[in-house]
Amino acid sequence: MTEIDLKNLLDTEAARINSPSFIEDDPVQFPRRFEDIRDIEIAALLTSGIAWGNRKMICRNCDRLLALMDNKPYAYVMDEGYEDLPDGQNIHRTFFTQHLKHYLRGLRVIYLRHGSLQEFGRSEGIAASEAPAWRLVEGINRVLEGTDPANNEFASRCLPQNLSTTALKRVNMALRWLVRNDGIVDMGVWDVINPSQLYIPLDVHVGDISRELGLLTRKANDRRSVDEVTAHLRRFTPPTRQFTTSPFSESA
Repeated sequence: MTEIDLKNLLDTEAARINSPSFIEDDPVQFPRRFEDIRDIEIAALLTSGIAWGNRKMICRNCDRLLALMDNKPYAYVMDEGYEDLPDGQNIHRTFFTQHLKHYLRGLRVIYLRHGSLQEFGRSEGIAASEAPAWRLVEGINRVLEGTDPANNEFASRCLPQNLSTTALKRVNMALRWLVRNDGIVDMGVWDVINPSQLYIPLDVHVGDISRELGLLTRKANDRRSVDEVTAHLRRFTPPTRQFTTSPFSESA
């Protein structure tokens, strides 16, 4: 396949997926329910965080999670509503209420100190980082550790800890929702980084298709593979509208 053929294929598939019809069955529908940037941020972070496994199960559990928060994520976090949750209640697969409480305690501190997750990202210097998602997660993990040290064993259920190797698929997906602004699927409520700074959300399926198309040579679906695929995709797209999502992927 020539470079032109590959670009045409990617553009066609991207246009097919990046359409309003995609929203209804995808986790992106959940942060789109809100107008306040703080609600959008929290919903994006939490729902992308459980976006692994069966798509129908993901959407069902995202809906239940927001219902648990009275569909008011920011107010729920700031009012510490999560403290009334019993431990052991399943949220999604291996993510339980004790993990959610640990996560929300940290997010509350971030919102108290910075007002929004975007401003926290700004204070962490993610715009100057070559890997904004990884820098953001590094900062959030640090806050989680300092906020709730008694429960730091829960940290790995909230966000990846192995930042030197993780593909960070779900956070890269959340940033795509928050940063890209084409008025179709993604919301574009953040300006702290540009779309050209985003990285592809890489999972098993995206990795397999990337290898078939010659976009990935590595066998592992890790951070180095994210770098490799993203570098290839950036060749096809001007910096002002970088190709940051997979044209051959379900976001879950």
